[in-house]
Amino acid sequence: MTKRATLSDIAQRAGVSQATVSLVLNGVANARIAEATRQRVQGVAAELGYTRKASVQQGGAPVIGLLIDEVVTTPFAPPFIEGARLEAATQGALVLVCCTGGDPMVEAAALASLRATRLAGVIYASLVTRAVQPPAALDGLPAVLLNCHAARSPLASVVPGDVLAGFAATTALIRAGHRRIAHIPGEDWGEAARDRALGYRRALASADVPFDPSLLATPAWTAASGRASALALLSQPNPPTAIFCFNDRVALGVYEAAAERGLRLPDDLSVIGFDNDDIAATLQPPLTTMVLPHDEMARWAVDRLLSPAPTAPLRMKLDCELVERASITGPRR
Repeated sequence: MTKRATLSDIAQRAGVSQATVSLVLNGVANARIAEATRQRVQGVAAELGYTRKASVQQGGAPVIGLLIDEVVTTPFAPPFIEGARLEAATQGALVLVCCTGGDPMVEAAALASLRATRLAGVIYASLVTRAVQPPAALDGLPAVLLNCHAARSPLASVVPGDVLAGFAATTALIRAGHRRIAHIPGEDWGEAARDRALGYRRALASADVPFDPSLLATPAWTAASGRASALALLSQPNPPTAIFCFNDRVALGVYEAAAERGLRLPDDLSVIGFDNDDIAATLQPPLTTMVLPHDEMARWAVDRLLSPAPTAPLRMKLDCELVERASITGPRR
């Protein structure tokens, strides 16, 4: 699927929040948004080729149920919901979102309610990439697994290509000239953490850079744990010249550790993050990072459900995009 402009793309280019972009493009008249801001958002949307489709007709629109386990624990739910809504709108369908908390009884009740609609299919979504056991109530319904997968299941699934993303992030540092490249992974119970670490090691091997176990840091998830892991790395006799972080919050911790050590970024230490969190563009220097394709994944799931003749069940992996900013340069030593 060709990558289309998203609300996040417009927000980044216009220098506003995604909420502001949504209010402007949805034509919410009573929103307290300055006219200059409205015009800037509309101009960026036009420049990126973003167009809103006509609203679906009332009364007979097919319905896609989006069952998602959580919507408040991470910033990743909005791209799932908005991507599904926008793709459904292009095909005259509606999306009904049900937050289930992962409770099987809530899932069953939601699916029973959805069956009473003109149901075109169900997207079963997880905010954390993982293996799942689809609920039995999905049997007999057209369904796609979003950001999750199931062994021995006939259901199609779409997940991010985290191995290739880890490979791409590490390769960006190798191409800048680094050989002492550390990785601060996520907690190893997570599939994304394991896959990104695998991509890191494969990139090193592909460039004939020996893997040094001392450069694989203690797992981290937050800025505080990222700072602790980075301080341990930077205390080594031969410290790294570059660090690939599991996420942007960990990268923030690396920035703090570098400042504590009197290091300048990127001259003394290059850093790359993951997720393209809101903080990434505002850090000094702005953080190079990877973007999870959650919007595109949701669009793919909707398109598959509404395709008149879908292909055989499969597991689709979508690439993560590299966003280049100013946190990477060549090593000084």
